[in-house]
Amino acid sequence: MATGFGGLVDAVAFGALNEVLGEFNGKDGLSRPHRYEVTLFPPTGVAGSKGTGNNIFTKIMGEALGDGTVRATGLKCESISFPGRNMDTTEDNNIYGPIRSIVTGYSFGDIAATFQCSTDMKEKKYFETWQRLSFNPQTFAIGYYKDYIGSVDIHALDEQDNRRYGVKLIEAFPVSIDQQSLSYADNAAYQTVGVNFKYRYWQNLTDEANLPKPLLTRIAESAVNTVTRRITANIPSVLRRL
Repeated sequence: MATGFGGLVDAVAFGALNEVLGEFNGKDGLSRPHRYEVTLFPPTGVAGSKGTGNNIFTKIMGEALGDGTVRATGLKCESISFPGRNMDTTEDNNIYGPIRSIVTGYSFGDIAATFQCSTDMKEKKYFETWQRLSFNPQTFAIGYYKDYIGSVDIHALDEQDNRRYGVKLIEAFPVSIDQQSLSYADNAAYQTVGVNFKYRYWQNLTDEANLPKPLLTRIAESAVNTVTRRITANIPSVLRRL
């Protein structure tokens, strides 16, 4: 077997053209950015009572979930992005030679999405309502964190509309709603609304969703279940049937 300049081996390349084309035309094919699905999981707005316990938009949010507005809004998402992830690092100077970076944590950026609007602007009103779960528009009191956080699922679909990859934005809420332009010159355009989601972190639904829960979380859940069973056992059977 002959070798070329610099010790390179004269042999067939690993990624031969036919093999590469076979990967493109095989069962997996290529992921298309226009084949995706967005599912919104809004908050219920009932976790606390500080200032927002009588927030009238809590009821409206529940009605939007029941009448199909939430599902329809997700289907009208015409653009969105899969989230990125940044590894936060610090330099380790206490070594000889080149400096190395040590991971100290990780962080995420906001996600921007664009939604098509119906003539009644129900999609825009839906996100306005979601935002108003974080404050009482009558008293201006700020609500509890758990009152206004939900989640957002983003899935990549194949040509047969099967979900092949997905992420969930955990503890998400619409931190901002973009302004909307109005103009006589745009008589052929349709209205959209841009929404920016803030979230605590994202989870890979492909290989992280079924990971075992941390030990402390399992201990806490076990303790709660034990207390619940003991309380239930002490309730008279007549009352349990009510």
